[in-house]
Amino acid sequence: MLRRGRAASALVAMVVAAAVTTAMLNLSVDVQAKLRKEFRNYGANIVVVAKDAQSLPADALEKVRSVLGGHGLAVPFAYVVARTSTGQPVVVSGTDFDEVQKLNRWWSVSSWPHATHDALVGTRAVAAVAPQGQPFDLSFRERTIHLNSAGTLRTGAAEDSRVYISLSNFQTWTDIKPSTIEISATGSSSDIAAMVQKVAEAVPSAEVRPVRQIMEGEALVLGKTRATVTTAAALIIATAALCLLSTLLGWVFDRRRDFAIMKALGASGRLIGGFVAAEAAALGAVGAVIGFAIGIAIAALIGRINFHAPVVPRFDMLPIVLAGGVVVALISSVIPIFLLQRVEPAMILKGE
Repeated sequence: MLRRGRAASALVAMVVAAAVTTAMLNLSVDVQAKLRKEFRNYGANIVVVAKDAQSLPADALEKVRSVLGGHGLAVPFAYVVARTSTGQPVVVSGTDFDEVQKLNRWWSVSSWPHATHDALVGTRAVAAVAPQGQPFDLSFRERTIHLNSAGTLRTGAAEDSRVYISLSNFQTWTDIKPSTIEISATGSSSDIAAMVQKVAEAVPSAEVRPVRQIMEGEALVLGKTRATVTTAAALIIATAALCLLSTLLGWVFDRRRDFAIMKALGASGRLIGGFVAAEAAALGAVGAVIGFAIGIAIAALIGRINFHAPVVPRFDMLPIVLAGGVVVALISSVIPIFLLQRVEPAMILKGE
């Protein structure tokens, strides 16, 4: 109360440290979950492929979805090399368009197919099948299917050279079942590895492998995010501790005569140290409570701006932040308390 300037600077430091720590702890779980959700927009992270260029068992998709248990998306794909009316070869894939839209949100599609005989044509395949966007025919094993070009697809990869049609039309036309299932599973790297093992056990006749680029990219981003957050929080907490240490040292210097009188009247070093520790702990506790409230608001703001979704406040962290604030304050009071032990009442009271 008597040294408001010093108290305010120490309190602000503790509030900042507590606010940052609270925000980081709140975001640590939500950010990882939201980042994983964002990564799911970039396609599959597990691929199931039939061995020896054969088709998958008829119940493979059902088994895969049963293993996922609602924690992911599984989309079947079937492939053949068909011929255009001019005899040019083109890869045709049958799939579920509704599921593909959810799986590959990163695809650049001018218009998704809706009608029965609509096709999605890759930008490099357009010149071979429908350069003017007109209806076209494709032949496979002396069977012909008539298709309409509903839209074009651009990915910059092999998909640009393919023609996609609905799986039902594909199977009716070719009598070939899916040979590939692309899976977008949620969870950490260890969860995905466990999922790969379970799918392999459920469909032993297929080869199950993770998409390394997606998994490694996700793990790298999450790892760097955690490291950055942890480092930033540690530096801010250390800065707060130094600020509090400076404040407590100033208190000890300003009040050395008071402490000398207390010692001269019989106060023990432990009692005097307890006074300083109590003041530091009080600052730490008050700063932690205020900082916790601010940190909750900061976490909600970051979630709204960066992820367009709310961050659920984790009020169960209040005891952790409160204890952390008190501990940091007590650690900062160690040096001032040590200096108090060396105060000589006679020398201080004589003005030396």
